[in-house]
Amino acid sequence: MKELINSVNCLGKFLGKRDIESLSKEELQNKYGVEKADVFVLFGGSILCGADVLAQAIQNNIADTYIIVGGAGHTTENLRNRIHSECPDIITADLEEAVILNEYIKKKYEVEADYLETKSTNCGNNITYLMDLIKENDIKAEHIIICQDATMQYRMEAVLRKYVDDGVTIINYAAYQADLILKDDQLSFLEEIHGMWDVDRYINLLMGEIPRLRDDENGYGPRGSDYLVHVDIPEEVKISFDILQNKYNISTRIANPKFKS
Repeated sequence: MKELINSVNCLGKFLGKRDIESLSKEELQNKYGVEKADVFVLFGGSILCGADVLAQAIQNNIADTYIIVGGAGHTTENLRNRIHSECPDIITADLEEAVILNEYIKKKYEVEADYLETKSTNCGNNITYLMDLIKENDIKAEHIIICQDATMQYRMEAVLRKYVDDGVTIINYAAYQADLILKDDQLSFLEEIHGMWDVDRYINLLMGEIPRLRDDENGYGPRGSDYLVHVDIPEEVKISFDILQNKYNISTRIANPKFKS
């Protein structure tokens, strides 16, 4: 069991990138030489704590422009149900993720995003539609903070790097950081995370990312589907993935063709 937990946590740490420890101007100044980012982007697909992170970013005045990106994809119905459960007066049926998340932060924190992108259905067009929005509205975007569900944060960065100039600084801030532990003989999370996936779903999402990030004929890199830039996967991450797949027979999440574009 310890081997399983260590392997899951290895994948989680690799995929859930955070380039700064907190959403503070001091952190940005110390690491990047700027007091504020130009843009902060929250991507749909994240669990609900991603919206809490966006609200914190707005309250901390960490960026000049705030954008939520997300139409309807494989995680949308889960988000609709969760937010309607917590905020029954927000009618989420048929709404896109960006709209739902914006309504949530308006209701809970009395803040809102500057722009909503509501057409995208997957990580690839999340980025292309984001770039269209930035261009159409002449938004300065030399320093971009991106926030996505921790399981998909690395992939989101790798897709974005395919579409921005080398001079653009991408700053990762995954929506959460999860550590798996054994508690009362059950796999549990070390800390409570708002809207968190159940353990099995979390592990399945992590497992689905490694084949996507591989730069081979079956992956999303330049040698495969060419959706993202080349990613170097550390040896310990490869070993952890193989342990989970082979020893514990944990399957990987397959992309849903319904949301392909």
